[in-house]
Amino acid sequence: MLYTVKNKSRVSSYDEHMTTSSTIGTNWSGTYAYRASAVHTPTSLDELRSTIASATRIRVLGSRHSFSDIADSDRLVSLQAMPANIAVDANARTVSCGAAVTYGQLAKALQLRNLAIHNMASLPHISVGGSVATATHGSGDRNGNLATAVAGLQIVTSTGDVVNTQRGDPDFEGMVVAFGALGAVSRITLDTEPAFDMRQIVYCGMPWEQLIEQFDGVMASGYSVSVFTRWTGTVDQIWVKTRAEDAVHDDVNAFGQIQTVDLNPVPGTNPQRCTTQQGIIGPWCDRLPHFRMEFSPSSGDEIQSEYMIPRQHATAALVALRAIADHITPHLLICELRTVAADALWMSPQYCNDTLAVHFTWKPDAVAVDRALVAIESALQPFGWLPHWGKIFRSSDPPIGNRFTKSVDFVRLVEMMDPRAAFRNAWLDRHLGSST
Repeated sequence: MLYTVKNKSRVSSYDEHMTTSSTIGTNWSGTYAYRASAVHTPTSLDELRSTIASATRIRVLGSRHSFSDIADSDRLVSLQAMPANIAVDANARTVSCGAAVTYGQLAKALQLRNLAIHNMASLPHISVGGSVATATHGSGDRNGNLATAVAGLQIVTSTGDVVNTQRGDPDFEGMVVAFGALGAVSRITLDTEPAFDMRQIVYCGMPWEQLIEQFDGVMASGYSVSVFTRWTGTVDQIWVKTRAEDAVHDDVNAFGQIQTVDLNPVPGTNPQRCTTQQGIIGPWCDRLPHFRMEFSPSSGDEIQSEYMIPRQHATAALVALRAIADHITPHLLICELRTVAADALWMSPQYCNDTLAVHFTWKPDAVAVDRALVAIESALQPFGWLPHWGKIFRSSDPPIGNRFTKSVDFVRLVEMMDPRAAFRNAWLDRHLGSST
């Protein structure tokens, strides 16, 4: 059952650690400017509780890797000044940490203990809390999104109470992917496994027709597989990440020309920021992400969108997108195709469905991107697409949340845990709607 801390004692004024609106700034790419009047930076759980209980409207600001107003409100609270406190429970085979910890920081700590998590996203720079809240994912036919590793949560509600919940508790599956709508997730517990080594091999030049014909085989050829394309005549790159103990594909040139130098997913961009390729074996934390923690992954001049398609419609969806390439390619930096395994998390785009994830990294032209999204969402409509919650998408009428099987249950959960609607914002109003 849920355990709630009833004590609401305040140890500090909620504005002791606060940044004014003049220095709040933008998301990491500079494409969204936060409208909040202040950012609070509590240094303890009690300060966080006081901050939230004293605010009329507030949202948690993560590592700023979202591209919309999902994390915006009248006031924001950043958890980056709170203790990371990365703690391994050997008996439970879990690790817990502050929600603001990045995956790069967590991975480094786990590797020192000869442990791992099952998957990572392209960027190790993103926070654990923000990634989980938006069902951010890596790749792999048998790998669930990052939120599927969550074994427990600590949540500060709008009344200042602390709720601790773990896998198996009532409504747990509705509390993991929650976009910050239930409260401020202050700590997260994740499943771990023994550390493992990996290699990644990059191929270039596979014809599109071959990819369509062999799509299932390509995506099953490694532990994690990413296909990069600009929707031209051939596929730009295929990154196959394989665990060291697993065999590589028999025909080294089966997916195009095997590469003998490291590449960046965006053609013509410096590969120094990317993790080691060329089949060189190294730790999981230095192969699963595409980018190195010690480098900024890009210049930041980009907009991102991503659509999830039920796996049974994958090749038909790719054919449909190829047919509108003229609407996509001129505005595109790169598109990444990945597969993600089904899960049981209510508001996950993978709920009860294996999916194809189609990720677009756009040039920073909002007007052109908006036109492209109109064409893309129309082309994907027959396949029942769902969004990546942290990216840009257009459809909001009716609310996109209505497409999720458990949306009514989730809205009721939101209203139960946040009765004064302190965590509501314009983004939730557009995409979640109300249970009434």
